[in-house]
Amino acid sequence: MSTPPVSKPRCWAEIDLDALRHNLAKAREWSGCELMAVVKAGAYGHGLEPMAAVIAQEGAAYLGVAHVGEARRIREAAITTPIYLLGPTWAGEREEIVAQGWVACVSSLDEAEDFERLAAAAGVQLSVHIALDTGMGRGGFLPDELMKHLEALKAMTHLNWIGIGSHLPSADEDRVFTESQIECFERVIDSIDGVKWLSWRHLLNSAGLMGYKSPSCNLARPGLMLYGVSSNPQCQAELATVMSLKSRITLIRTLPAGHGVSYGRDYITDKPTRVATIGVGYGDGYPRHLSGKGAEVFLAGQRCPLLGRVTMDQIMVDVTDMDVKVGDEVELFGAHIPLVEVAQKAGTIAWEVFTGITPRVTRIYKS
Repeated sequence: MSTPPVSKPRCWAEIDLDALRHNLAKAREWSGCELMAVVKAGAYGHGLEPMAAVIAQEGAAYLGVAHVGEARRIREAAITTPIYLLGPTWAGEREEIVAQGWVACVSSLDEAEDFERLAAAAGVQLSVHIALDTGMGRGGFLPDELMKHLEALKAMTHLNWIGIGSHLPSADEDRVFTESQIECFERVIDSIDGVKWLSWRHLLNSAGLMGYKSPSCNLARPGLMLYGVSSNPQCQAELATVMSLKSRITLIRTLPAGHGVSYGRDYITDKPTRVATIGVGYGDGYPRHLSGKGAEVFLAGQRCPLLGRVTMDQIMVDVTDMDVKVGDEVELFGAHIPLVEVAQKAGTIAWEVFTGITPRVTRIYKS
């Protein structure tokens, strides 16, 4: 019996691994630090294991993940780069963290005491970082709390305190506040003599490393910039596009004047209009909130306006007077339609668009 044919994908994301390598190099250049590459949320929708493998090959000091499920997937892919858990852990995760030797950031005395108990029971020393809250409000010791508990933390014989980190919530929005955070971080490092006994000091995320310096830091945590998007417009041109979301024309028709397009008939043709249906929708992660917002796609060398509402599986665009045919490739975002533009028109942020690209979109890796 012959093997049945396999169709080309209707919607796919092209992932440029050389662009990722370029952006890693930029992060090193701009920060002057070693890197903790943030690969949480499936490497921002790009695919956790393939992206983590490339980043590991490029010699990152850490891979930053959100939780143990992501850490487990990286280890199951035989990637040996140290794994750092970026947020507080809960009790049900800690035994696995100790057993696997993943690096946790510790936000409270209770969390530290639980890790100490579990590490002692396992007969191991667990490497951990202090999480310091300098203004994010999401986790970590407040500066005064850290000073209060510091001796108790250092006395824990099964915890190896190798780092300290904090996070910048508004490095791309509020320079005055961000500079005050950096000053706070540096004061804490100085007051605990942290440079002498903490191997890693980290504060700067993507927006942070593009616009600020933290004198004691020797580790940076780039995330968004690795995937080719800068929250600082001045730096965007120096980053390479990693993901291009693409689809293809599935149908072309000419609609008469006065004909509605898509749900709700928000768009009515004002003249005979050649309309292409494209095989992508919000079921693939193309934002529904682009409906009626002046969004465009790139097709046959030019931009074409989106007509009507984005549906679950399809969109319609105006191709009047264009030489196009069914099957032609369409870029939803990428080299010609910047992701930041798509996010702004959808009233959201680049992070949400990336991580919203659904599993049914085929990822194709190119190098």
